[in-house]
Amino acid sequence: MATESTDNQAVTPAEQGSEEVSATAVQAKPATSLKVTTGKLSAQDLIRAFEAEQLKDELPEIYVGDTVKVGVRIREGNKERVQPYEGVVIAKRHGGLNETITVRRIFQGIGVERVFMLHSPQVASVKVERRGKVRRAKLFYLRDRVGKATRVKQRFDR
Repeated sequence: MATESTDNQAVTPAEQGSEEVSATAVQAKPATSLKVTTGKLSAQDLIRAFEAEQLKDELPEIYVGDTVKVGVRIREGNKERVQPYEGVVIAKRHGGLNETITVRRIFQGIGVERVFMLHSPQVASVKVERRGKVRRAKLFYLRDRVGKATRVKQRFDR
């Protein structure tokens, strides 16, 4: 028993000394890290600033049900051209830099849907051809319809 108590007594001052050293080291680390963070932007602020630069300013107000014409940049070899893609917006997702729209059109009797990232450099332009009057946020029910049943009423108040 005496040996154990002697060991405990011998270890205790060493632990206290190491705790004091680690306590001062812990206190010193936040002080240096605070100086570093105040001088620079945090990672979150840096990402927000970069995303704000990438946002397009000239985009029109797009709602689900609208008929839009999206100009898509296409590269063929060393040439670049803009191809229009016209259809009905059946869904909008996300927000900010990641905002996307799903555009549906009928091409040669087959329904084709494309998802466009609005702020992407591949999207040259977006023009609203016609406003649609709908009561839903997503128009996936149009996938099951054929012919004139796929038409959306026109809205004149926006």
